Amino acid sequence: MKKVLEAVNINKHFWKPVDFHVLKDISFAVKKGEFATIMGKSGSGKSTLLYILSTMDTDYEGELYLNEELVSGKPHQELSRLRNRHIGFVFQFHYLLSEFSVLENVMLPAKKLATKSDAEIEHEAMEKLKMLNIANLAKKRASRISGGEKQRVAIARALINNPSILMGDEPTGNLDSYNAENVFQIFKQLKEEQGLSLLVVTHDYDFAKRTDRIIEMEDGRILQEPLKTSFIKTQ
Repeated sequence: MKKVLEAVNINKHFWKPVDFHVLKDISFAVKKGEFATIMGKSGSGKSTLLYILSTMDTDYEGELYLNEELVSGKPHQELSRLRNRHIGFVFQFHYLLSEFSVLENVMLPAKKLATKSDAEIEHEAMEKLKMLNIANLAKKRASRISGGEKQRVAIARALINNPSILMGDEPTGNLDSYNAENVFQIFKQLKEEQGLSLLVVTHDYDFAKRTDRIIEMEDGRILQEPLKTSFIKTQ
């Protein structure tokens, strides 16, 4: 099975005020269509690792591969293009532009990539909104919709360039249990119906235990062989 993302002996230091070895010999891969979660206590290095895996932090030792292509050492401009094309990102906070409409927010990464016409991008954005059952919100201002709806819009935006992998940093951390479950079901559907790879940092064990694999971290290391779990059918 093709590896969409692979880390090989990733080490990361923070040098100020003193040397702190935050990530230690991190090696693992995410395969095509795999839904994996990273868990660990605060300070274990989860978000630091995700920042490196998403190519936003380049100050590390080791090798990072995206779609089996070495991306470590590439210039920032090239990394920005690869990131925008191949990685979708969903944060704990949605980071929508409140003065823009829902549709305009979803279109933004595709406009930045600039490989399609505005009409094509708008059509693609509407398709993503339909898939997430929020097409009725397209013309609304982002500031006028609920928290759960905002996170769905953020997922649509992350999917607009049809990425190879969707990464999440506590994507349900700011949601109530109902909307957190909605987000899980959306992610599960993306895996099962579109074969999308997902890698999600979470504190929510109920979320993590229903994914394909839990990667557990402690003190900057992966604790053990990733746990194999199976989906628990819900509803």
